[in-house]
Amino acid sequence: QVQLVESGGGLVQAGGSLKLSCAASGRTGSNYYMGWFRQVPGKEREFVAAINWSGDSTYYANFLKGRFTISRDNAKNTVYLQMNSLKPEDTAVYNCAAGPTYREYNYWGQGTQITVSS
Repeated sequence: QVQLVESGGGLVQAGGSLKLSCAASGRTGSNYYMGWFRQVPGKEREFVAAINWSGDSTYYANFLKGRFTISRDNAKNTVYLQMNSLKPEDTAVYNCAAGPTYREYNYWGQGTQITVSS
């Protein structure tokens, strides 16, 4: 079993930045992908970004247009999401996830709320 705990959420003005962290614990093993997703009430969860174990392959949703950067520190079992140029439409609950591929995730965090004010 793997536990994922997100942190770093909060309220920010449009154009601002935030950095999310997701710490993994338990039977984390190795060679797993980490991803970030977000969800707005009433809408489906959408993919934001993912990263492979070594950190040399990253994947991003097209709508981000270079505003977000995913990274990881395996020594700390932590994945990060640096979010810049935030927009009100980025407001959502952001969840991190872990799994064997960038399309498949077995473990999910509880989520952290990001609110971007205009």
